[in-house]
Amino acid sequence: MTELIVLVDDDGRAIGTMPKPLVHHGETPLHRAFSAYLFDDAGRLLVTRRAEDKATFPGMWTNTVCGHPGPDETDGDAIARRARFELGLGVEDVRPAVPGYRYRAEFRGVVENEICPVYIGRFTGTPAPDPTEVGEWELLDWAQFRARQDAEGDDAWSPWCREQARLIEQAGLAPVG
Repeated sequence: MTELIVLVDDDGRAIGTMPKPLVHHGETPLHRAFSAYLFDDAGRLLVTRRAEDKATFPGMWTNTVCGHPGPDETDGDAIARRARFELGLGVEDVRPAVPGYRYRAEFRGVVENEICPVYIGRFTGTPAPDPTEVGEWELLDWAQFRARQDAEGDDAWSPWCREQARLIEQAGLAPVG
């Protein structure tokens, strides 16, 4: 079954759907997405490195999970679905961190153009990644995460993750410790 992406207007209202393989290209239409930062019980963030074969931003480190809610699917349900599919994990205590986030980014001719609320929460279980989605994963405290982003530069981390991390901090939601 082909995953459908929800296309939206500039105000975030659904205006149609499109099969996922047809969405991301040089003229990507504006669509719904989500981005989630999930922590373990010790407060460490689970970061993932996108599989090398992914169509968008392959091989880049990023937040725990991101994706697209389907038609009539809540962001919370979509986060749980993608965390289970990509990492074999459950999710708990998911809450908005940067609800109005929107961005456009390009890498190797593929454009992301999304209204993409950012969430924080906890994961349950032990990561068991699907290798077609996730190449590597690590658990980092917030300071380690931000230091790695600074040290490794723009080509190592997804552009949305770098920007969202700053916004999470500005909102006072970054874990301390």
